[in-house]
Amino acid sequence: MASLGAILKNPDDFFPLLKLKMAARNAEKQIPPEPHWGFCYSMLHKVSRSFGLVIQQLGTELRDAVCIFYLVLRALDTVEDDTSIDTDVKVPILKAFHRHIYDHDWHFACGTKEYKVLMDQFHHVSTAFLELGKDYQDAIEDITKRMGAGMAKFICKEVETIDDYDEYCHYVAGLVGLGLSQLFHASGSEDLATDYLSNSMGLFLQKTNIIRDYLEDINEIPKSRMFWPRQIWSKYVNKLEDLKYEENSVKAVQCLNDMVTNALMHAEDSLKYMSALRHPAIFRFCAIPQIMAIGTLALCYNNIEVFRGVVKMRRGLTAKVIDRTKTIADVYGAFFDFASMLESKVDKNDPNATKTLSRLEAIQKTCRESGVLTKRKSYILRNENGYGSTMIVILVILFSITYAYLSANYHNN
Repeated sequence: MASLGAILKNPDDFFPLLKLKMAARNAEKQIPPEPHWGFCYSMLHKVSRSFGLVIQQLGTELRDAVCIFYLVLRALDTVEDDTSIDTDVKVPILKAFHRHIYDHDWHFACGTKEYKVLMDQFHHVSTAFLELGKDYQDAIEDITKRMGAGMAKFICKEVETIDDYDEYCHYVAGLVGLGLSQLFHASGSEDLATDYLSNSMGLFLQKTNIIRDYLEDINEIPKSRMFWPRQIWSKYVNKLEDLKYEENSVKAVQCLNDMVTNALMHAEDSLKYMSALRHPAIFRFCAIPQIMAIGTLALCYNNIEVFRGVVKMRRGLTAKVIDRTKTIADVYGAFFDFASMLESKVDKNDPNATKTLSRLEAIQKTCRESGVLTKRKSYILRNENGYGSTMIVILVILFSITYAYLSANYHNN
């Protein structure tokens, strides 16, 4: 749960945080008893707690398929991310990974912490995969094969141009969008979305992650990981790592803003994809990460801290997004709010200001034309008068009592 100081600063985060905490406890209690499924869902909560919560809303059959799809691709990503693996070892594994998921005995030692456990005990994932329906298996195998081949390609190739950047993001995330669309269709819950829109959903998330994770990737040991395209960063510095040095702060922020502006081009496609979804649980499953992405872009834009540490949405705001995202009106509202927040940060002297403002105006126009902006609560605009001291004291007391109760109850169980 968030710190007491953060709750005092944003007291309206309290109840969404409490609901999120209770949902997390409930999800942990619903882990299946079978060893292989128990491993898969336990691992899902360890590698992505928020994803583990959102997935719980899906029906059992689709939930199992999405869980395994996620873990297979996480394992594939773990191989790609491990810079200690020699290229001549890594590339064949990536290309053959779609066959390994059928092999009960296959595992490969790599990664760290929970990812190492995932790779060491991958047989549990394979066992669960083989229990899925054939349509689900075929979709997962197809995407894994295509993604592994794409990752292998970029192990041996730098991201030079914006086209390279889009292609890399397609392989590692756009294909996830295509795969999820196939799984939704296989479940009988949704029409099959176009590859173009499915790809854009993935690119919007991936580009946000690449922007946010600049410092972590550039400081990777034993070898830096570089995903920002040379076509963009070379306009500002001679080497990508130069962006992290204080003497290049002005150029670094301009480059960052260029990257955010590039990512914004996918926002309207994202809205179009989500507006066509019919099933409420699938809608929420898709919508929450997309809102988190535009919220993260709004925080990163014009923010030198991207090159100094970690920039991410506060936990209370994340809880609020999970709690409030129920309809397409909520999505349009969130996109409008975060686009407005980002717009307020644009410096007219920034080299890309005109392009940035144009893309933000297009997003806001789409949201306005939906006709539903008044039918939701704002994510970022708060009453200027704030909360009185009495309310804050009450919230502190409630927080203390509730946290003590949950902790005691958890230990008793």
